[in-house]
Amino acid sequence: MQLDITGKHVDINERLRSNIKKKLSRIERHYDQITTVRMILSVDKIQYRAEATVHVNGNELFADTRAPDILSAIDSLVNKLDRQVIKHKEKSTRHRDRAAHR
Repeated sequence: MQLDITGKHVDINERLRSNIKKKLSRIERHYDQITTVRMILSVDKIQYRAEATVHVNGNELFADTRAPDILSAIDSLVNKLDRQVIKHKEKSTRHRDRAAHR
């Protein structure tokens, strides 16, 4: 999985980068066909915004969130992406199961 993290008015230090990698490993554990993740972290006045695009085999998943601090924004974003990845995986396995029964 290739990870691209961009910060707009946010300093992306090594501690934050390692925290993001650790959180995203949960998504990769659910579905191993993730090719790239592009994450943008920004700050708007008093709220942090995190958005990400995940490229999986045959699809792109997008999620964004806002929170009062950067770590809770990342946690919320990873939770949303996790649900989307699981749903995508279930759809693809159901599709393959239907094709096998024909």
